[in-house]
Amino acid sequence: MSRHQLKELQLERLKWTVNRVYNNVPHYRAKFDELGIKPEAIKALDDLKYLPFTTKIDLRDNYPFGLFAVPRKDIIRVHASSGTTGRPVVVGYTANDLKIWTDLTARMVTLAGVTSDDVAQIAFNYGLFTGGFGLHYGLERAGALVVPASGGNTERQLMLMQDFGTTVLISTPSYSLYIAEVAEKMGIDISSLKLRIGLFGGEPWTEEMRREIETRLHISASDNYGLSEVMGPGVAGECEFKCGHHIAEDHFIVETINPETGEVLEPGEEGELVFTSLTKEAFPVIRFRTKDISRVSQEPCQCGRSTARMRKVVGRTDDMLIIRGVNVFPSQIESVLMAIEGISPHYIINVYKHNFLDELEVVVELTREDLLEPYSKLEDFSAYIRQKLHGVLSINVRLKVVQPGTLERSAGKAKRVFDYRN
Repeated sequence: MSRHQLKELQLERLKWTVNRVYNNVPHYRAKFDELGIKPEAIKALDDLKYLPFTTKIDLRDNYPFGLFAVPRKDIIRVHASSGTTGRPVVVGYTANDLKIWTDLTARMVTLAGVTSDDVAQIAFNYGLFTGGFGLHYGLERAGALVVPASGGNTERQLMLMQDFGTTVLISTPSYSLYIAEVAEKMGIDISSLKLRIGLFGGEPWTEEMRREIETRLHISASDNYGLSEVMGPGVAGECEFKCGHHIAEDHFIVETINPETGEVLEPGEEGELVFTSLTKEAFPVIRFRTKDISRVSQEPCQCGRSTARMRKVVGRTDDMLIIRGVNVFPSQIESVLMAIEGISPHYIINVYKHNFLDELEVVVELTREDLLEPYSKLEDFSAYIRQKLHGVLSINVRLKVVQPGTLERSAGKAKRVFDYRN
């Protein structure tokens, strides 16, 4: 589809969505009225910038069903966020929503190279989290044989890979590296498995970690993007060229804004991603602020697809740490650690106050016991790591080095940052 045709389709669907939320969702009607906006005022895509933002606070304030745009009898499934920072965000789906979601996740896995010849093992947890079910139905629609292994029980995961001939692994990126670690301890030759593709999401990860995963698991590691508030997985995904995530623009409009001012930025400028849904019936969202930092390009892709592409998310506005006036993203720390031989992909970032000053401590895990001795060698290695971190962050960090296998592994989203200042 040409960009012109796509924009015409987006405008038609945007008008439909704006009418529905104004007439069916009291929260949006109040927001629109406060700004003096009626649905008929939306005459062009550029008019989107006049509509109000939706934040996670709005979603939690309307917990559980206050933002649904259809009667509850028409909702046939709900999912929810983890709710670790407050009430969970509850999202609903009509039968048609689930059909579209399945189509979009099928599109996404096909982008990554999945075919009907594949055996896809899902190591995401099933339940209210959108990842497990979202990928499950999309993979089935793409014709793959789906193994709903769910998260955890890593030795069993490896047994299933061997016995079923798994070719596609679906998990968080950090868990895939733990699978590789357990396989090595069990004496399993990873190259003897039939794995060829990894579909990873659920947590931010760097290009350095991608290279580590591809080397350790002998696969093509593909990133995908989605969030429960917008739909779940299937919002965007990488093609074989891995030069950005193709956004499903026929179902979502993406904007990039200055996170401080809310100003809409030009394509190619880095900022906070904002999504508006175009086809959702049960839980449409208008200009949802994701807090994810990226940039969007409308340049043609080598694969021939015409949809805009978003760069891999580099961090979140709420993940950014301010240490003595310096902005620090965990992804910056990961990119440094992953480039140092002898450091495992498992690490922890601790932030605390010492004598009224912010202190940043990075806990790194070694890959080999021999790196601990002699002590002078360990001191030199630690100084080298601190130097590399300072070169990127422009601040001094405390460094703690621990033995191999010390840090906790997780089958779900890895918890890496612990802020003790409050």
